[in-house]
Amino acid sequence: MTDVSARCHEFRKLHEAGCFVLPNPWDCGSARLLAGLGFSALATTSSGFAWSMGRTDNHVSLEETLAHLRSIAHAVTVPVNADFEGGFATLPADVLPNVAAATATGIAGLSIEDSSGDPSNPLFDFTLSVERIQAARRAIDDSGTGILLTGRSEGYIVGRPHLTETIRRLTAYAEAGADCLYAPGIRTQSDIAAVVAAVAPKPVNVLVSDDFSTVAKLAEQGVRRISVGGALARSAWTGFLQAANEIAEKGTFTNLARAVPFADINGFFAPK
Repeated sequence: MTDVSARCHEFRKLHEAGCFVLPNPWDCGSARLLAGLGFSALATTSSGFAWSMGRTDNHVSLEETLAHLRSIAHAVTVPVNADFEGGFATLPADVLPNVAAATATGIAGLSIEDSSGDPSNPLFDFTLSVERIQAARRAIDDSGTGILLTGRSEGYIVGRPHLTETIRRLTAYAEAGADCLYAPGIRTQSDIAAVVAAVAPKPVNVLVSDDFSTVAKLAEQGVRRISVGGALARSAWTGFLQAANEIAEKGTFTNLARAVPFADINGFFAPK
């Protein structure tokens, strides 16, 4: 078994029982640190990566994203799931080769979302959305990698928080070949329970970007996977902005005194 196929196998096993946290690094350093803390798998974040390049979310090219996936996957030994946005294309025929390119980066999982980027019609048409998942499924199957495919429905974060439609889409994505289902933005106990039941026995990912729940509570609800999206990156930027604003506005440095010591961070990255 190759290293990549071993990671894909390991990643699939994580989805078979229990509940695990899939934190989202935005560069090689944050990926190595999270892996060092003992997390069993990681996931990239499109927003965190975009911010690290001084851009807004969804404004990074396919080529830049592929290079980013390759660098993160090779920086750690644990499985890495790719936030592949909408597949960097609209038509299924164009999603397929893009996903095929991603399968060669060393990732163990990949997600495709159904947001269109059009504020007046923020979700792709239902049939088109299903066909996009089918295209991603074909690309992964043709690669022979065993990469785990996650189907995402974005209604709750693009102004269409309709549970019935979200479930309709997620169940269709499951039938189209998605291995894991994900509706970022669902957060009430009843909504989470409804989604978990609707797509069972396939696993569900829940996004946690604040303190609305805990790992234990989500596990009790049958959630298999928890990710944090860009929240860790936002937390890092929060500390940076607090310290930088203090210097710029007050000319004082108290926030710097609260920072993790240089030796601790430098030591973490020292060759073992």
